[in-house]
Amino acid sequence: MKLAVVGGGSTYTPELIDGFARLRDTLPVEELVLVDPAADRLKLVGGLARRIFAKQGHPGRITTTADLDAGVEGADAVLLQLRVGGQAARDQDETWPLECGCVGQETTGAGGLAKALRTVPVVLDIAERVRRTNPDAWIIDFTNPVGIVTRALLQAGHKAVGLCNVAIGFQRKFAALLDVTPAEVHLDHVGLNHLSWELGVRLGGPDGENVLPRLLAEHGDTIAGDLRMPRQIIDRLGVVPSYYLRYFYAHDDVVRELGTKPSRAAEVAAMEKELLAMYGDPALDEKPALLGKRGGAFYSEAAVDLAAALLGGGGPSVQVVNTYNNGTLPFLPDDAVIEVQARVDGTGAAPLTAPVLDPLYAGLIANVTAYEDLALEAALRGGRDRVFKALLSHPLIGQYEYAEGLTDRLIAHNREHLPWA
Repeated sequence: MKLAVVGGGSTYTPELIDGFARLRDTLPVEELVLVDPAADRLKLVGGLARRIFAKQGHPGRITTTADLDAGVEGADAVLLQLRVGGQAARDQDETWPLECGCVGQETTGAGGLAKALRTVPVVLDIAERVRRTNPDAWIIDFTNPVGIVTRALLQAGHKAVGLCNVAIGFQRKFAALLDVTPAEVHLDHVGLNHLSWELGVRLGGPDGENVLPRLLAEHGDTIAGDLRMPRQIIDRLGVVPSYYLRYFYAHDDVVRELGTKPSRAAEVAAMEKELLAMYGDPALDEKPALLGKRGGAFYSEAAVDLAAALLGGGGPSVQVVNTYNNGTLPFLPDDAVIEVQARVDGTGAAPLTAPVLDPLYAGLIANVTAYEDLALEAALRGGRDRVFKALLSHPLIGQYEYAEGLTDRLIAHNREHLPWA
């Protein structure tokens, strides 16, 4: 089995490598190719990756290349984890929206749209080159904004599934609080990427006992603290929202907070510099503890489970993924991309029946799905007017004065990535 990781020079990659090494019985990788145009980073990450495999006795071969076509040739699956423009572009996404009094964040709001505009054309070009080289390869997208990027891939006819680590993070957290194994915890996870809620926490499978009320009663303070939301809000909702819902439920508080400290991108850039120095140490043969602060916790386990199911390792499984709606949420079009529990096998991902959604959640999902329609149209066709309409439709913006100012700033900060601008 051959896998290729596009964006293999990311500081995330040792987390992925560690998962491949530990879970080699689940996903027996024979060849792993790390693809990245950043030669210096790729050399450091590739060296550490080989040492991790060697220490854990993994027999697979790890190679590195800047040649995308060569890297993906013959791959059974291609994982996408790229960041167009790097942390510098992310820093802009997180700062210029604040000038208009709006949240600056890399996956939602105006910053999220900027990232989509930069990313979708690049990902589609990569996917076309994968298809030309190996049309049977699966594409696993971890590149944000996952929902929009996955929809672009699926609409272009690619064999693609989107992946996020939010759900697996909740699963591991809840398992620890309940003192059970993660495999015993099934989430009623419903929504869009970075706009989701845990409506139930079931023991033993989709039809198991719902222990969410007990979790909230016994561990509500811990859960609310992790989400950085008031305990009373979680209790009133009776569900566990993704921590990204804080941008919607406490927008103005978040804007004030973001204006008082460096951007997350600046923090991550400093962390990456330190990590890359560590990766260059020939004595290091395991992922460093600092990587846990970088983000992407449990990404490797989620990626291994998804790739194994798609490639026939161990049969079908139930996982939270991003895929076509196909009637699962009846208030959305079939070609919307949703994030729910799905049965995954060699044919792809088929969503399980989802719980009926309260209008409180369904309304916001429908609104953001409409925004994603417009965002994808802007990413594919360009144009100031399409950018403006996408921003105006977003529930974190919604006023024409804000949308006008944000449109000007978005284009000004991203001209090098927007040929039409």
